[in-house]
Amino acid sequence: MNSSRLRNTLLFAAIAFSPLAATPAFAVSKDMIQLQTQIQQLQDAIARLQQTQDENMGLIKNLVQQNSDSVNRMTATVDSVQKQLAGQQNAEGTKVDQISGQVQSLNDTLDEIKARMARLEKLMQDIQGQQQSLAAAAMQSMPQSGGAPAAQSAPIPEIAPQPTVDQPRKGKPAPIVQQAPPLAAAAAAPVEDLYKAALSDYMAAKYALAYSEFGDVAKSYPDNNLAGNAHYYMGEIDYRGAKYAVAAKDYDQVIEQFPDNNKVPASHLHKGQALIALKQNEAGIRELRSLIQRFPNSPEAMQARSKLSGMGVPVKPRAQ
Repeated sequence: MNSSRLRNTLLFAAIAFSPLAATPAFAVSKDMIQLQTQIQQLQDAIARLQQTQDENMGLIKNLVQQNSDSVNRMTATVDSVQKQLAGQQNAEGTKVDQISGQVQSLNDTLDEIKARMARLEKLMQDIQGQQQSLAAAAMQSMPQSGGAPAAQSAPIPEIAPQPTVDQPRKGKPAPIVQQAPPLAAAAAAPVEDLYKAALSDYMAAKYALAYSEFGDVAKSYPDNNLAGNAHYYMGEIDYRGAKYAVAAKDYDQVIEQFPDNNKVPASHLHKGQALIALKQNEAGIRELRSLIQRFPNSPEAMQARSKLSGMGVPVKPRAQ
């Protein structure tokens, strides 16, 4: 009986306390479920965020790669354009050099033609003088109306004389004295003869002889405009011989003493090139700029612009 009562008491106590015991266990289980649910949601959110970040990083990498490819293509294009420009500049510089050389050759040829024309003119004067002398002699040897030969006066005058009617004399006419050619030779200016001979030797590539002859022109006729030409060609010969310092002085003679000479533009150009060859770049650049300023439309100025461009130097100095 006592055991039955004890059992009933325990059963009653268990029934009485069972709600109290069951409530915390249920609450804990619910909280855990909520916490687990939140953790799972957080993990899912983190996973989605990670996935989104990975996708964004992939897009960014793709964009960076595309930009890098674009930059590389642009760089290659710029390099290609720069090479093309450099090639064009070199080609233009070569063409300008060729044109300048052709112009200079034409000028030299023109000088040679002028010299030949002067020689032909001199030869024609000699022939005319001889013809005048022959005509004068023939007129003096013609017989008069009475049949006797005309008297001759000796020597024959410088200009074709009129026939004389003094006392005739028999016999052969006096020998013909040709004095016209010496007069024609004397009429030609010696400086022109010297210069023509020097230029002819220069055109024939007899540079040593031509240099000496041009020097004679410059020394004997220092104030004549042809002396300026002589100094220029002396500079050309010195430049060909890589005597750049001497050549620069030769060109200076033309520029300073003969400012109206047609060789001044070429003297500016070649002096600048000689100075650059001597590693005196600043002085050479100043000379080329001076040429462009004084003769902007000349072929030499175009060549000077090309030279400065090839050196990476602006035509006009930058403002300080």
